[in-house]
Amino acid sequence: MNGLVYLKNVVTLELDPEKCNGCRMCIIVCPHAVFGIENKQAVILHKDLCMECGACMKNCPENAISVRSGVGCAAGIINGILKGTEPTCDCSGPGSTCC
Repeated sequence: MNGLVYLKNVVTLELDPEKCNGCRMCIIVCPHAVFGIENKQAVILHKDLCMECGACMKNCPENAISVRSGVGCAAGIINGILKGTEPTCDCSGPGSTCC
């Protein structure tokens, strides 16, 4: 596994293999090669490389992937600490400019 590990064991990425149709969209859109294909279905190979951008979830036609975009970014973690809330940088909101 080569790549930047943001924070170990904090990524919110989940894959429901029962829903996966093997279309490979997650592999195509993932900028960090988090996914692979085994037995004609997607698998998470390198979860800690996920930067939680949400591209895989938004492009999965079967809704087999879930991820809370922005949770793992440094800005989100710092904001959570400062505000005493769950880490989030609100990347999914309108007009957001984080990460």
